Amino acid sequence: MSRIGNKVIQVPAGVTVTVSPENYVVVKGAQGELEYQFNKMLDITLEGAELSVKRPNDEMFSKKIHGTTRALINNMVLGVSQGFKKELEIRGVGYRASLQGNKVVLSMGFSHPVELEVPAGVKAEIPKNTQVIISGADKQAVGEFAAKIRSTKKPEPYLGKGIRYVGEYVPRKAGKTAK
Repeated sequence: MSRIGNKVIQVPAGVTVTVSPENYVVVKGAQGELEYQFNKMLDITLEGAELSVKRPNDEMFSKKIHGTTRALINNMVLGVSQGFKKELEIRGVGYRASLQGNKVVLSMGFSHPVELEVPAGVKAEIPKNTQVIISGADKQAVGEFAAKIRSTKKPEPYLGKGIRYVGEYVPRKAGKTAK
């Protein structure tokens, strides 16, 4: 039994949700608009300000997508009402980030600067040259772009230099010691 799939989604004020008979869900709010085509097997119903997802049977496949569908719709509602945000910090001498137009430019000790195009629907801010804030309505797009930035120079275990999420713990190793 899916405990998450059985929960009802409360639609906040200022957010409009439309569900077509083919389970095409469109969510509009202050942060933007998100749309997604869900599996036609499930029954997605909107009653007033409550959205619920029901499965037709107890087969393995329908059990798997039941909770996932409810979680995705909930993330859509939260995204257009509040938005999602990931914060990254850069540690290391000479490591820095800057914003040039629609590109995040990273100077990470390579022979060239790394330029990453900011995807549509995602906003990048750089308040300090060692801090990057990624925000947007789509949770997947925000997380994916933050992970792409982090993958350019992951934090290394000896000095901790690299790009990490704010609050991320990086296990440190002891280096060579002199006798």
